Order: sequence, then structure tokens, then C-alpha cells
Amino acid sequence: MWKLDECREKVLEGLTPRGTVMRTLLGKVLCLRFCPDDRVVAACAGNKILVLDVESLSTSAELEGHRGPVTAAEFCAWRARVLVSVSEDRSFKVWDHRLGSLIYSSSVLTGSHAVSDSRSRLGECARLSAWAAMCEPWSSSQVMSDTSRGFSCASPLLSLFIDEDSRQLVTGSADGQLWIFSLGESHHYRCVTHVDLKKKTESFSTRRVESQLCSLPEESQLPSTDGLERGGEIEVELPVLSLAPCALSLVPSSERGFVSSENASCLWIGSSAGLFILNLANFELEAVLRYKDFRNLSIQVAGSCAVMGKTGNHMAFCLLTSLFGSQVAVLEIRLACLVRSLPRPNVGKDLSVLPRSGVLPTSPLYFALVEEKSTKPASQKQSAVRSVVKDQPLVFHSRVRSSGYTSAPHVTMFLPKTNIKNNGKRSSKCKNNYKCKEYPSESPLPTRLSKQLAVASDPTAVCCLQFSDDGRRLACGLANHLSLVFDADLSGKPAVFSGHDGAVSTVCWSHDGRWLLSTSQDGTLRVWSARRTELALCLGEGMFPRPVQSAQFYYIDAFILSSSGPEFQLLKYHVDTCKDDLRRYKQKSRCKAMFSLRMTDAVEMTSFSAVNDFYSYIVLTAGRNRTLEVFDLNVGRSAALIAGAHSRPVHQICQNKGSSFTSQQSQVYNLFATTAVGDGMRLWDLRTLRCERRFEGHPSRGYPCRIAFSPCGRYVACGAEDRHVYVYEMGSSTFSHRLAGHTDTVTAVAFNPSAPQLATATLDGKLQLFLAE
Repeated sequence: MWKLDECREKVLEGLTPRGTVMRTLLGKVLCLRFCPDDRVVAACAGNKILVLDVESLSTSAELEGHRGPVTAAEFCAWRARVLVSVSEDRSFKVWDHRLGSLIYSSSVLTGSHAVSDSRSRLGECARLSAWAAMCEPWSSSQVMSDTSRGFSCASPLLSLFIDEDSRQLVTGSADGQLWIFSLGESHHYRCVTHVDLKKKTESFSTRRVESQLCSLPEESQLPSTDGLERGGEIEVELPVLSLAPCALSLVPSSERGFVSSENASCLWIGSSAGLFILNLANFELEAVLRYKDFRNLSIQVAGSCAVMGKTGNHMAFCLLTSLFGSQVAVLEIRLACLVRSLPRPNVGKDLSVLPRSGVLPTSPLYFALVEEKSTKPASQKQSAVRSVVKDQPLVFHSRVRSSGYTSAPHVTMFLPKTNIKNNGKRSSKCKNNYKCKEYPSESPLPTRLSKQLAVASDPTAVCCLQFSDDGRRLACGLANHLSLVFDADLSGKPAVFSGHDGAVSTVCWSHDGRWLLSTSQDGTLRVWSARRTELALCLGEGMFPRPVQSAQFYYIDAFILSSSGPEFQLLKYHVDTCKDDLRRYKQKSRCKAMFSLRMTDAVEMTSFSAVNDFYSYIVLTAGRNRTLEVFDLNVGRSAALIAGAHSRPVHQICQNKGSSFTSQQSQVYNLFATTAVGDGMRLWDLRTLRCERRFEGHPSRGYPCRIAFSPCGRYVACGAEDRHVYVYEMGSSTFSHRLAGHTDTVTAVAFNPSAPQLATATLDGKLQLFLAE
């Protein structure tokens, strides 16, 4: 052990510094780690971990249990007694080093990528074995094993990192695989995700080529991107030699641009071919620095590396040793310069769900509003003239105001609640008003199963759910062609809406709660009177070029948005509210197509979403080609395109729309989530057009289970095929709650906007209601 201050003084005095011998005859030591308070040191020697006391220079514990040499160990910063270790046996163990006992032992970690045949498998193992023999931090016999069934590649775990901010454990192997586990309370060391570094590098290179990034300035010492622009060759293997924290989020936001949100944790990955920055929120690479691209670096392939990422001055240092020689190099990396070299797309910076200006005269919304104001019934106009205009001169004032035909109509823009600070005072008018009750923003999550009921006598799938905006009613669409409306507490007899000839795929309430909209696989769109349970408007084949796939109310019930094929339509509708019992069966409701927009490349639209609770110009769409496209109806065109949003087509887009009963910060309304079968959920920010976080862990491999945001914006829930509902907190990539009590695949979920309630639906036709404890 060396005391750095004493060593520095000895060097200044011209003397040779000397250290203190703590233990001898340990064999080959592969890793040394101090605990956070510097009282003990963990030494990984062979299959054991020796815990050495710094003051007494004695061994306080010997931890045994691994079947191979221990390659790395880390102390847990928030649990002083906990020590985690990884080994060549491809497992990690959690220890209580004060008691010398084992807390948890993982199973053997195996990569998800498969080699096509035994010959390519043999070649891959031979390369790893040769590389291990040259590097020699572990036994090459552990890298390749020969069994009676053929060759199997066994890549040892080489590195370990514990992130205090996200409470996650990250470990990397010799074949470029990373596993991330949760160390949160009651998470039981569950696996959050698995990352293939080679695939992530290829994906990053593809994004760089598509963005047509220019090469870095000549005076910069950072690597050039010529190889990436040409689609340069990616190394066959990228062994994870070291892991270290990265302070990328500390770079000023003016320089960081869209890279890495302020609250996201990032990680340095040191490999034999380069350095990588991994975002621990969305599990995507933020930057790639390859050694061969540095102009003045003599080391092309590293045998070992160590990174110091948090230096306090927005810089990082990397110590490299050569695999084929005795060279040692130190890299100085300026994070601000690195961030400026990355792609900075301009699209998205002016996009916002909350409107920033009034309706433009050229907007399709403008003509509809003008038409609405100009189409008053003649009887109302005549009565108004008789009651107001008498024997008076034509001009009442000396100055005549403009008619206003050349200016946009003065529309009072209703905005969502964004007043976070609330003094708790209410006016006397709101004391007995149901809609004035505030949603308890700090209330616990509804996790207690309160009620369960079957929607039909025979099992029939529930396809969709939605609460009304006042939180009093719950609508659901069934596969038996019916739509049902229950009270919010699932009590009483439901109202039945019949008329579709196919499974009901969408149900949507109007903002005022008077109308219920439904679409079906029969290709029709129907608007129902929620009070009378009668059909008010039916749109079918004559209205749309293709069958309607989905629809919703839009712009505070002023329009209906519908999708069919590759386009969506903006429909202006009028529902006849005649109370004459003799004429009510003669439908006088009408609908007119005002505007339509088609997705880029004319791909079929699989999902779309827009806000109806307040005025917004933004419409989000998803296509069959796995793209997301943002449309701005104020300008009447596409505003942004996100390619490759998921590995499979998105089947639902869910926006954080908030609620009339709660307040959120204005920027939070720009968040939306997408989900695809077999590819989990992803959280996006409209301002950056980036995936900010990935939610994985819920099984959804065959059925398109739906998702929903909580009114407070703190949680997102999703159904799953293992008969559970998974609830994620917005700041964590692993689920916080797993709700049981279902009897089949959970197809749909919905939060009550006015109270902490969660409704779920299953494939066998049952509804469940969860309440807060």
C-alpha cells in the first residue's frame, strides 16, 4: 500500500518512495479495490477474495465460493457491508464482507447471440483463446471448453461497475456482452437488460452515416470519423476490459445539445479496440472513440485500460497498455469537445405538445374554426337581430373596427394545469364540485386488487379500456362486437352499445363526456350518445378509402381524427341532439373530411395519438416500417421522422396527457411512450426526438399488450403475457411493481384521471380494479 502524499514528498526530496507490504504469497492478484471509506481493501487472488484491513494490515475475511479466478470486485457505496465480485466462471456473487457470508449467487451468464454453425463457433473461440493467451490476465483454458456435443464458447466476466445513481450493477465479458442488474430494494438482483457491444457499435455507426456527420476539425486531438462515414469495419470482438462512471451529464446543456439528458447516468466502457460511452437509461451508445483513429496514438489494440471519468473539470483520462508490446499511453478526453463532434439534428427543437402560438391562417384548424363561427342557424341570427337592432344609426362609433377577415380568429387556448405550487386554497364554488377535486400527486400506487368481474357469460377478450375525463365511468371494447360502460368502481349493470360487426378495437370518450367513439374491425367508426346508449353517427366505407383502423376526438372535441391505411383524416362533425322522439331515428348528424396527411413512403399506419384534453397541434404516428412520424397540424405537414424506433412495428403510442385533476411541469407533456411486441417500451422526448429510457422486463412476445401513463406522470403501466401488470417509475428502467391476480394475458390498462385507481383487462374477458393501500 502506498500513501500518495508521502510518496510525493519523498520524490521532492530526491528519495525513493517505499510502500507497505500488507500480505504476501497471494499468487496472481487480478483486482484491488478500496471500500468507500478507505478502511479495507478487497484483493482478488485466485478463486478467493481477501478483505484486508488498512490500519491493522490484517486479513478480516476470506471469501470463497467462485469456481474460477475472481477477475473484479466492487464495494456498494450505499450499503457499506456489501461487496460484489465477478469471476471467470461467468457468475457474480454478493457478499457481506464483515460477516464473511454469501448473500446472493447468480446463475451462469450466457450471451444471447448464437453462432450459425460449429465451424464459426470454433473460429470465434479460437480467436478469444489466442487473445487471452497473449493478454494472460486469466487462464486461456477457461475461455474455450470442449464437450462431447461440440465446441461451446465460454467467455469469462472481466469487469464490474456499480452505479450509485441508478442503483444498478454492470458487468462485462470477454466477448463484448454486458449485463445490467438492479440492486434496488426488493428487486432481488433482477436482470434489467443485456447489451451486445458489437451490435450497439454497428447501430451507432449507422446513425452517424445517416446523419452525414462532417469530420472533426484538424486541430482537434479527438479521432476523426472517416471510418464511420464510410461504414468502416467493426471489430470482430470487443472485450469489456474496464468500466467507469462518465460525467457526460455534467457538461453544460448549451454544449451538450441533445446528447444524454441531465438525469441520465452514463458509463465508460474500455475495450481492446476503443472507448465507448453507454447511456444507462436507454442503453444506447452516446459516443465511440477508436484507438486507431487517434493520430498520435501508437497503441492500436489494448491489452488493458483504466478510465477515470469523474474529474470535476469535464475531462476524462484513460490509461492504456499495448497488447503486443510494452507501450503505455495516457489519453486526455475533453467531454465538451467530444459532445460538439456528435450529430446535432435541428428537427424537434421547435416541437412542443403545448402550443406556442395561435392558429395560423393557413392551418386546416383555422378554416374549421372559421366555418364553425360562420354557420350559426338562421333562426338564431334573426332573433338576435330583432332583439338588439332597433331604430339606431348604422354606425355607432366614429372609428369602424376591422372585419377581421385577414387575421386569425382570437381563440382562447386552454392549457393543461402546470401550476406546480399550490397553496391548497379553493374558492367556495369548487367545494362541492366533483371536477374540482385534486388528484393526490403523492398518493401511493394502486396495488391492492379490489374487485374482479367477468364482462360476459362466455369468455371474450377485452381489447381496449378508457376512463372518462371526469373519472366516473369506464368504457371497454370487446371482441364480441360490443362496447360496455361501467361505473368507475365496477358496480351496477353496465350500459351496452351494440351495432358493430367485428371486434371493437378502440373506445374513446369526448372531453365533455357526452359522446363515446368506437372503431371496429368491421372498418366503421361510430359515435354514441353516452346517456341514451344510442347511435348518433356512423361512418363507413363511403367516407374512407380504406377501413378505419383507429380514431379519437381531437382539439377539445372540435374534430375527430381517424386513421385508415397510410393516412389520417381530420374530420369535422356535427351530432344531431334533437329530442323529438318521432324524428330521433332519422339521423341528421353529419361529418366532413377537412384535411388528410399521408405518412412518408405511404406505409400503413399502425398507431397514432393526439391530445384532446387541451389544444395541441401535434399528432404522433407509427408506421408498419418501424418509423415514428410527427405531424404539426398548425402548418399542415410532417415535422419530424424517427427511423427504426423499435425492432418491430409499434402497436401503440401513449402520450403523457396528464389530467384535469393534477398539475405537471409543462415540459413533461412532451414525453410519450411506444411499445412493440417483443421489444418492450421506450420513452421519447418530443423536443429531442430521442429515446430517453427503455423499459424492459415484462414478457410481451406474441400479443400486443397496451400501456398507460398515470395522471401524475410518475408511472407507466403495461400489460404482459405472464398474467401480471408491470408498473415502471419514470426514473428507473426496471419495474417497481408487479401486480398479480389476473387469470390470462393482460391486454389493456387504464388509470383513473381523478383518483388513484388502475383498471386492467384480460384476454379471457375479466376486468380488475386496483386501489391504493
